[in-house]
Amino acid sequence: MRRSTTISTAAVAVALTALSGCKDASSGAAATAAPAATAAAPVAGAFDPEAALAEAEKTPYAASVKVVTEAAGQEISTTTGRSNLGTRFTGRVEVRSASAVPAAQALWMETVTTTDANYIRNRNQSGSGWVKMPRSEGGNEADYAGYAKLLLATGPSARKGMEDQGGTPAYHLTGHLGIDQVASVDPRTQRSMKAKGVTGFDIDQWIDSQGRTLRFEQCMDMRGVPAANKATFGEFGPVETFAAPAGD
Repeated sequence: MRRSTTISTAAVAVALTALSGCKDASSGAAATAAPAATAAAPVAGAFDPEAALAEAEKTPYAASVKVVTEAAGQEISTTTGRSNLGTRFTGRVEVRSASAVPAAQALWMETVTTTDANYIRNRNQSGSGWVKMPRSEGGNEADYAGYAKLLLATGPSARKGMEDQGGTPAYHLTGHLGIDQVASVDPRTQRSMKAKGVTGFDIDQWIDSQGRTLRFEQCMDMRGVPAANKATFGEFGPVETFAAPAGD
């Protein structure tokens, strides 16, 4: 039980840094590559990833996101929400731990980030209301277009090519980024994971023709425990307004 508790605590910490998100037997590059004996079918709508990312920087957007966090092959938590990307972060997020997490460490938190504050509610505490806190400044949210650019900068091996993601033509990028490389695009994750002994991330990322991230998988070793954030994005639309929760 002590080992299980250690794993769950570490993995929930990963989940809390994910929103701002492997290569295992069922995900990442190994899962998306075509079998050696069969040539992959061409994907219509091919595009250049650098041009797509340049387009993304011009047009902020809102998206729904789901992030599943795993540790030692177990699902630990799920983060769901909707937020604005490519601009100053605002949004609404819920994090819930999985049944594998010991009851004493179960997590169910909601956060609403507006232009000037954070509102947090602990759903595991009966009658818990929203607590208003100052929002942190300094670009603490993940810049997914920035991640893609870092992968492209690692060289030709990052370009896995066109793949279909749920009926959408997507460009698959892959590579390893050292912990300090991500400081410019995901400072909160960099600080948190570095403090936990993480030295780098294996990343697989799929972007669409407008440079929007469709899928993002981030894997790491955290003090001997393999951990991963697996994110999917969808329901894209114009930037939205996120107001303070009712009653606040």
